Amino acid sequence: MAPFLRLGFFVLTLPLAFPARVIADRFQITSTPVGATVEIDGVAAGTTPFEKDFPGGYFHKTKTALGSRLGHPMTLRVSLEGYATKEVQITEGPMNWVSLKGHNHGEYWLLKTDRVHVNLVPISQTFTGKLTANLGTSGTVSLQPTITLEDLVAKTKPAVVYLKGLQKSGTGFFVTDTGVIATNAHLAREENSLLARLLGGEQFEAKVVYIDAELDIALVKVEGSGFPHLTLADDSMVRQGESVLAIGNPGDAMLFSVTKGIVSAVGKLASAGPGTWIQTDAPINPGNSGGPLLNARGEVIGINTQKVVKKDVGGIGFALSATDLLAVLNRFYPQVEAVPEKLAAPNTPEEPAPPPRTNSYGTVVFSEPEGADIWVDHTFVGSVPAKLKLSSGSHLIVIKVPGHADWIRRIDVLASSQVSLNPEPE
Repeated sequence: MAPFLRLGFFVLTLPLAFPARVIADRFQITSTPVGATVEIDGVAAGTTPFEKDFPGGYFHKTKTALGSRLGHPMTLRVSLEGYATKEVQITEGPMNWVSLKGHNHGEYWLLKTDRVHVNLVPISQTFTGKLTANLGTSGTVSLQPTITLEDLVAKTKPAVVYLKGLQKSGTGFFVTDTGVIATNAHLAREENSLLARLLGGEQFEAKVVYIDAELDIALVKVEGSGFPHLTLADDSMVRQGESVLAIGNPGDAMLFSVTKGIVSAVGKLASAGPGTWIQTDAPINPGNSGGPLLNARGEVIGINTQKVVKKDVGGIGFALSATDLLAVLNRFYPQVEAVPEKLAAPNTPEEPAPPPRTNSYGTVVFSEPEGADIWVDHTFVGSVPAKLKLSSGSHLIVIKVPGHADWIRRIDVLASSQVSLNPEPE
């Protein structure tokens, strides 16, 4: 009897003991300044400083298939009036849940950390300069004559940017001369900053300053001024059948590549996502994401975003319209300067060169060891060889080579100076 009674006692008390194995962990969100609105997966949850209890299995893999686990990714948005909204992917995954016996219990995600702090940047400090756009709906803008493909590429390509994160890369383009760059949200998500490489080889840190919650649009910012930038054209200017040009950085190909096609269709497409889409047969490949789709006058009519990947299907790519981009930018730039006569990057033979960029930078050149990762002030900025523009002052440089100890040095960069570094990790 005694063994039977003990077994019965164990079975009856197991559900009562189970919750002790999934003790909640506290998730904390703070911001500077405080009082910002916190949204988790688009639902308002409170204001900073914010705390919420989540099951322990959301932070650590639970020991049994019965434990609580997170079955989807989570996105955090922190916003405050007068400041640029910050969006952060706070989970990692998906990962496969496989038991010790080899049974697959599906996918799960984990929260990356139990504390998140967000520094919000005032809009007045971030979104400076002016936008230029061809707003056909105003009825006061006349179309400018088209130009040759060679001239079109020469005028617009200097405003296109190669963007690189820790595990992905793509394209963006300047929309102001003060360093505001438009790109795709799927490139900028999960990144605090990106490496921005210009056509001439200059490299900058591009901070992610805004990600739209619904549209696949992000804005990043580099410090400086005098950057060549592109004029936007709303979708009322787009004509089915007109010639278009895509500029971007497709994977396994040369940077700043150009492809040509036509506008195949314009309109809504639920399967692609919200917004107005421009379908084109101009080849768009991974790495082109975030780059400009240009008309024959050098105006941006869309952001190259995706293509159809399906057996026996080709020549179908999509760009999110510049009208959607303008709607996002209007949140920070209520006034748009209608200057259609400026086709794009202001460096044209008929116009004077732009004034020197107002910054205080020095140059640091890395020649060896080839392929090593470069981190500046705890931010990944690219790989060796590289020629970096760094603001004057003290910077922490870390060179990472697999199989070797990190090479770590703090250097002082002087304005207008150039320093060559050839680290030798041990």
